[in-house]
Amino acid sequence: MKRAKANQQQQRSRKLAGAFRSLSGPFSATIVFSFFINLLMLVAPMYMLQVYDRVLSSRNETTLIMLTIIAGGLLVVFGLLELVRSRVLVRIGWKLDEKLNADVFKAVFARSVMKGGGGNSQALRDLDSVREFLTGQGLIAFCDAPWVPVFLAVIYMFHPLLGFAATIGAVIIFALALSNEFATRKPLAEASKESVSADGFVTTSLRNAEAVQAMGMMPGILQRWRKKHADVLSRQSLASDRAGAILATSKAVRMMLQVGVLGTGAFLALQREITPGTMIAASILMGRALAPVESAVGQWRGFIKARSAFNRLNDVLLNQEDDRDPMPLPAPKGEVSAENAVVVPPGTRTPVLRGVRFKIDPGETLGVIGPSGAGKSSLARALMGIWPVASGSIRLDGADIHDWDKTQLGPYLGYLPQDVELFEGTVAENIARFREVDPDEVVRAAKRAGAHEMILRLPDGYDTEIGASGQSLSGGQRQRVGLARALYNDVRVVLLDEPNANLDTAGEKALLNALAEIKKEGVSVIMITHRPPLLGTADKVLALDNGQVQAFGPRQEVLQKYTRPAAVSGGNRQQQVSGGQSGQAPAGEPAQASDQGGDGEQGQSGGEDGDESQAASGEQRTGKATTVTPFSR
Repeated sequence: MKRAKANQQQQRSRKLAGAFRSLSGPFSATIVFSFFINLLMLVAPMYMLQVYDRVLSSRNETTLIMLTIIAGGLLVVFGLLELVRSRVLVRIGWKLDEKLNADVFKAVFARSVMKGGGGNSQALRDLDSVREFLTGQGLIAFCDAPWVPVFLAVIYMFHPLLGFAATIGAVIIFALALSNEFATRKPLAEASKESVSADGFVTTSLRNAEAVQAMGMMPGILQRWRKKHADVLSRQSLASDRAGAILATSKAVRMMLQVGVLGTGAFLALQREITPGTMIAASILMGRALAPVESAVGQWRGFIKARSAFNRLNDVLLNQEDDRDPMPLPAPKGEVSAENAVVVPPGTRTPVLRGVRFKIDPGETLGVIGPSGAGKSSLARALMGIWPVASGSIRLDGADIHDWDKTQLGPYLGYLPQDVELFEGTVAENIARFREVDPDEVVRAAKRAGAHEMILRLPDGYDTEIGASGQSLSGGQRQRVGLARALYNDVRVVLLDEPNANLDTAGEKALLNALAEIKKEGVSVIMITHRPPLLGTADKVLALDNGQVQAFGPRQEVLQKYTRPAAVSGGNRQQQVSGGQSGQAPAGEPAQASDQGGDGEQGQSGGEDGDESQAASGEQRTGKATTVTPFSR
């Protein structure tokens, strides 16, 4: 198994290289264009050589005109080749982006899923950095650099002493380029790392802007960001100072070499070893020979940035799940089962679920109960195929959930997480899961969720634009739109994680009606809740504690172990007792939980199981209340 994993990673590590290999044709064309471009760069020095040595000495205007026409024509070709090369590089960047953007997006998304939504889009920005380097002057400098020996060889043909001087200059500037690499590599790498961290911190802060504003957290948040930003600036400044010093030295060395070659050429001309035209031509050629090296020094920071981006892209794609094209399976009927499932959250080694076993038939409703940290939300992620199963299996209609094609299976699954996140777009687009909007299906889903009337009261109805994360809607409205999205189209399995969070009395009533309707349609429902009204719709109940199944079976049989009538006091109110925390019932007695059903919206959202809602609800009746509570261990 380890060998298979290694082979998978080795093949995935070749994905980025494979994208470049597929562009070998355009890259080869760029090299060919670079050859002719650099060859045509000899036009100017050769023109100067002929003018000084032939035209001025012979005073022949016809020769001057012909040389000028020929040189002008060749320089026009030079300009056209430069234009074509530039456009080819732009197309290379565009094609590379086109070949990789889907894989990078999927990899970023998969990484975010593994981190519970805590990922970022840095990899997409890295792809932009690689593309920009390919289309900018940096790659052109590296394409021209291999032709430096050609120019040096021509200078040697003029005179060995001139060639030696030019070679010394090229070596000095190349040494400066290497020193630039060693001097800036570490600070630029640290700056890049800190920049990614600062960007992630800003993204998280903006996502929680309301909490920051309400609780006066701005000074602390600002101080933390400024510290991170200052670290980025200090490292970038250090790298820029070093690179600037090396670049200035490089320019000064180049100009001194230019003077040195002219002086040496003049001396050789005085000795009648070369002509004045050769002196001028050698000076121009040396400038041309040193230009790519000097340009590479100037573009080195961009090269380091692109190289770091390339390595990060490679790391991201290494961890991406292999794209598979499994054989399409028949539409699921809704039989869900777990067979000794062990679930380990990505990035950790400790199982949060151990040996989970249960099975529900198509059309049955399963209620999942348990105290905070029992593993309920982890089970939800495993059932939806979000988290992998370390051992055992989660099956849908007998097939492992990970063997299904996600694109094929998605329309048959409905999922309402604890924290409902909507996307920027219209209400209709969100309900339709950003597929092609079918108005009839959208309205049908909204009516099933009891959200149709609420949506019609929005400013533009189903065409109302929702801001990022659905911020233009209240918590209850987001919950109901999220429920409509979960019930969209011909779903066969629906998983609801605390579906009554943020719902008022009317919203909970609509939820109960929706559950009754989809039950008639034979939809399998798995819901994590403690509300007796919701549990009353369940056929079976699964009780979890500490990641293990404590009980599974018919609803009444399981709930009898964890419910008891409680006298109502203080105006039909109950004392809230959270299992496993302060206020826990005495040993041997199940703890009571209060009815949290009220008129306002109530936030019960949380993160992973440690943040799950602990509140178990009771159904108030005259004189008595039935409570469903987390069980004591």
